[in-house]
Amino acid sequence: MVLDVVLALVSALECAAEGAGFASGHGGPVGLGIVVGALVGGTLLFRLRWPVAVVLLGIAITPAELGFMLGIVGLYTLAASDVPRRLTVVLAGVSVAGTFLVTFLKFHRDIAAGEGYQPGPWMMLFFSALVALGLTAPPVLLGLYVGARRRLVESLRERADGLERELSLLAERAEERAVWARNEERTRIAREMHDVVAHRVSLMVVHAAALQAVALKDPEKASRNAGLVGDMGRQALTELREMLGVLRTSSEGMVPEASSAADSRRLAEVAAAASARVSAGVGAGGTGGPGPAGEGAASGDGPCLDGLEDLVGQSRAAGMAVELSVEGEERSYGARVESTAYRVVQEALTNVHKHAPGAKAVVRVAHRGEEVALQVENGPSESGADAPRLPSGGNGLVGMRERVSALGGVFVSGATDAGGFRVSAVIPAAAAVEGGVGS
Repeated sequence: MVLDVVLALVSALECAAEGAGFASGHGGPVGLGIVVGALVGGTLLFRLRWPVAVVLLGIAITPAELGFMLGIVGLYTLAASDVPRRLTVVLAGVSVAGTFLVTFLKFHRDIAAGEGYQPGPWMMLFFSALVALGLTAPPVLLGLYVGARRRLVESLRERADGLERELSLLAERAEERAVWARNEERTRIAREMHDVVAHRVSLMVVHAAALQAVALKDPEKASRNAGLVGDMGRQALTELREMLGVLRTSSEGMVPEASSAADSRRLAEVAAAASARVSAGVGAGGTGGPGPAGEGAASGDGPCLDGLEDLVGQSRAAGMAVELSVEGEERSYGARVESTAYRVVQEALTNVHKHAPGAKAVVRVAHRGEEVALQVENGPSESGADAPRLPSGGNGLVGMRERVSALGGVFVSGATDAGGFRVSAVIPAAAAVEGGVGS
């Protein structure tokens, strides 16, 4: 604004002086010429808002030989503005033609009035064209350059702002994904701890109840049950200590964001090892020691369908009547499919121990062409509705459903007409093997 005011004042003074000379040379009132010239020159103040009007005014006063500065600054502002280029070229051409005509007529008048050197008409045409182009071309070209550069800078600034906004959105999305990943890991770790520990603790409670029942009648069986309870308790404490140790070490030695992936892998390894010990150690403990089947279940990437016999043996050792039925040709599946199938059966049997003590359970496994189907069904509890029940957090069925759904399978659970409960799952055999063990 300060620059526009200064330019308008200088242009008004110039036009006022030229207006006074024009009025005195043509016999007009000098005061009127000064006022008109000052008003015309002052219009330069509005060059940024109405550049076309300023240029048209400059072209209009060209015959009066006014507005030298007004014409140059007006053409520069017009070329640098956002006015269409065609209009700029047309107005610049009109300005060149007007300046050329006025200059040629002035040269001709001055030469005709003088008595010295008399140049030819071609020389006057050359000088007139040189003056017209010299007063018009430089401001127009400079204005075009400045306008193009300004638009380029604005486009780069807009692009930079857009990239900054995009980076901000990406950062927010990354933060959301990190929060989602942490929540997923918490859920997965909780599910692993529930599957690994809850089953064993449930069996401990069942064996403790059996120990209480036979303590006086059969001391030898009571001693054997006490040994089983002690072994299970020690192993459960060891697994809990391993899992909590992973979390404690990572929180003290690493930042949470950097350690989450390593924690997940290590916790998955711990959970897999614990699950393998459940399949091999506890079941074998109920039958006299580790056997080949248990070792086979422990090897590999975690619990698998080969360990179902030992899993059922654990429940039988705890006093449950369990029947295992396998249909179809047995074969190997992906690690996640086998782990999920094992977990479904394990959690279903754990629920029978908790909610239907003394009930008979039937475990059915069907190997089909494109899927493996599982069903665990139990009858009503023989202890009655008033018998004490093991505490439940209500996460078992939810965890089973999440595991099966993550592999694209179908999970159904509900009460039977006979008063028992049924859990069914169908898992695609070709489920993608992604993520960690038991994820």
